[in-house]
Amino acid sequence: MARVSIHLVSWNSMRYLPQVLESIAAQTYRDFSVIVVDNASTDGSIEYVRNNHPGWATLRNANNRGFAVAHNQAVAFAHSLWQKVGEPLNNKLVLVTNPDILLEPDFLEKFVAAADAHPEAGSFACKLRKVISVMRADEIEEPKKTTLIDSAGLLIRKNRAVVERGAALEDGERYAEGSEVFGVSGALALYRMPALDSAAVDGELFDEDFLNYKEDVDLAWRLRTLGIPCWYAPEAVAYHYRTAKGSEQRSLATAVRERREKSPLVNFWSTRNHWLMLIKNDTLGSVLLHGYRFFPYEIAKLVYLTFSEPRSLKAIPSALSLTSKMLKKRKAIRAAAKARGGAQSIRKWLV
Repeated sequence: MARVSIHLVSWNSMRYLPQVLESIAAQTYRDFSVIVVDNASTDGSIEYVRNNHPGWATLRNANNRGFAVAHNQAVAFAHSLWQKVGEPLNNKLVLVTNPDILLEPDFLEKFVAAADAHPEAGSFACKLRKVISVMRADEIEEPKKTTLIDSAGLLIRKNRAVVERGAALEDGERYAEGSEVFGVSGALALYRMPALDSAAVDGELFDEDFLNYKEDVDLAWRLRTLGIPCWYAPEAVAYHYRTAKGSEQRSLATAVRERREKSPLVNFWSTRNHWLMLIKNDTLGSVLLHGYRFFPYEIAKLVYLTFSEPRSLKAIPSALSLTSKMLKKRKAIRAAAKARGGAQSIRKWLV
């Protein structure tokens, strides 16, 4: 069995799918296998994978089950295959990727080397830059790689807003050195299999109640609570066609504009899951310590939703309906952390 299991979830992804699969197939590091989970695409996505990469595993859901469920399916499948052949999991790695990603040919080689150089870490963030589509004279789209950062790991603020570190900023010295970061974006993330096993709650790695959006932040927070670090490896470079815009350094006007550019459904899931994440992971003491940042932010958000985005107010009853489930999961996380020596605070990562 391969050491690295690459997992991709598709949902009507034919615009990008051939490019990401080609970039995976071209990797200089060859000790990998691929699992593609298709969420009931109607654009020929799964047929394309099966016809062009017949040696790669495919799973097809009868309906769109979302990011969290589909990636959990892929991880469970890889886990079962490793166990079936009796291979130890301590050196196994899982690469979670979006369909709208392009990998440099040496990406996996350098990412795995970073994982080997930092055995203390359980998750790894690469240097993810932005790529855009440009139209050629013959009206065929082709990628144009940029030097703008898409993500250099996750950054969490004292008001509990989580942003992609470096997003929309020019690549430079700040992102040239490897370092510990709060967590990694689910767009392209490398995890150790033992770390995922430690972080699982009721068998779930990504919280399936989140469905889509912020399940990667929730997992990053959970790993931190368990005392499992995340390492940023800038030598591993990839590119992302990000549809949901976001900037690390942004004014209030920019934040509002970026939010208005997102679909109402994206804004609903993002709002609801932000609150679920806080209920599940944050502590009262930490919230009160940073209340001067936390409460004004949440109040301002509610005012904005009331007057500018009233449809997203449905996130309130939706989050409340799941509160008891989040508290049960919180209890399980705290119990797992206690077994590892005690829950670890994330305060050092709040900026």
